[in-house]
Amino acid sequence: MSKKQLGGRLLQILIVLVGISFLTFALTYLAPGDPVRSMYAVNGTIPSEAVLEATREEMGLNDPLLVQYWNWLTGCLHGDFGTSYSLKTPVLTLLSSRLWPTLRLALLSLALMLVIAVPLGMLSAVYRGSVIDYIVRGYTFLGVSMPNFWVGLLLAYYIGMVLGWLPVISIGTGIKPMLLPALTLAFPMSAKYARQVRTAVLEELNQDYVSGARARGIKESRILWRHVFPNSLLPLITMLGLSLGSLLGGTAVVEVIFSYPGLGSLAVSAISSMDYPLIQGYVLWIALIYMVVNLVVDLSYNLVDPRMKKNMPTLRQNTKRSDTAGAAVAGAGQEKR
Repeated sequence: MSKKQLGGRLLQILIVLVGISFLTFALTYLAPGDPVRSMYAVNGTIPSEAVLEATREEMGLNDPLLVQYWNWLTGCLHGDFGTSYSLKTPVLTLLSSRLWPTLRLALLSLALMLVIAVPLGMLSAVYRGSVIDYIVRGYTFLGVSMPNFWVGLLLAYYIGMVLGWLPVISIGTGIKPMLLPALTLAFPMSAKYARQVRTAVLEELNQDYVSGARARGIKESRILWRHVFPNSLLPLITMLGLSLGSLLGGTAVVEVIFSYPGLGSLAVSAISSMDYPLIQGYVLWIALIYMVVNLVVDLSYNLVDPRMKKNMPTLRQNTKRSDTAGAAVAGAGQEKR
């Protein structure tokens, strides 16, 4: 990716962030309910209408939408995302404290998913049409069909309560409290990735270099792991980047089921208590993380497949030559006419 392309991507990220922040702010502004009344209700007090009105005026909630948005946006540019209505804590502090637990959960889920999906996808591709292939395809169909909350409830009941192997409440240090929510997230993803690995490996197995390697007597396992599998990684990198961004913003249901102290459970509590600054900060953070992860994935293509970087000048030259040839043909046609 050239410097010009990188600058364009960064500008695109900035524009999207401004758009997302405005939409989020407008939706919370138009949402029914009274955040000031909810703030007092959380603290167990019932103030008078005069106190409510004075609080709204003090917090700037009586200002027009654009004025409120501008004040909030300028604060964000200076690192001030506001203060949580319900927790009385700066939003940036709350998000920072919950980001690392959610990131650990997402990375552990991706690791478990790869441990499950890559061997299953490889087996299904190598033994295509066999009983193993049908078993793996049945597993992928089951995994794609089951939503996360249903998988979480089943795992919590059988593994956590019936067998007692893992704690249901994910509070504590270490990997063990994280295993049930991580497995809940990894199971549906592993089904999708196993299909992708199977498709990519089958496509590589049909390439000419595989037939040539077999003709030279190279072992099948060496062909599979030294040549076929590395060439199948590129589509997986794209999916991994998208999955990491989705996990950082889409673990709310699983975190609530297992009482995991992450960003998702914080967002759910903010929505239930109408904590608008926390909701707006959460959405902005997740959007930024998602787009940055996608940018890093695009930049990593050149490291995984250097041919992409090497072929860019050749592709540009071929494009220019084809354009020149096309123009010459068109000019010759006009002269004949």
